Amino acid sequence: MINKNVCFFFVVFLMLMYLKGNSQIIGVGADAMYNFQTESVGAGARVNFFPNNKLSFVPEFSYYFAFNKVSEYFLGMALEYKFIRREKVNFYAILHGAYDQWLNYESSPLTNAHATNWDLEGGIGVSTNTCLRPFLEYRYNIRFEETHLRLGLLYIFGCKHGGGGGRYHKERCDAYNTN
Repeated sequence: MINKNVCFFFVVFLMLMYLKGNSQIIGVGADAMYNFQTESVGAGARVNFFPNNKLSFVPEFSYYFAFNKVSEYFLGMALEYKFIRREKVNFYAILHGAYDQWLNYESSPLTNAHATNWDLEGGIGVSTNTCLRPFLEYRYNIRFEETHLRLGLLYIFGCKHGGGGGRYHKERCDAYNTN
């Protein structure tokens, strides 16, 4: 099942590469995750649509490795609402819904454990406004009452001068130059 998801994300990535141009409307990133309740580590991949806008749409794939107590993967969509936007940093709220495939649910002591689940998360995050944006997110899974941290990097396509093309950048995006 994971191979199908990897192929799907690879095709999406190729389509995004074709669309990227110099418009700075797409970012691609990866992150490392830690779940405090299950003491699990994992990795994630994301595509951020409109990373310089107040509201971003972020499809995500996350996988908690097989050596953890809980091994699972998520395929979902997040909304990022930047409630504080500064020249060098953004603070944002996160709302994330996902399909969850729990790979080792048979070994769970829970009586109602299922292989397939839906989850809903809320959280907060902080990122820079550079072309290569480090970010840190704290999320709470409402359904399973779990918290986790994500630390990652997001690369903004078409970005120049390190500023990320945000609203405080001194030079205008090439799409708006009329020369």
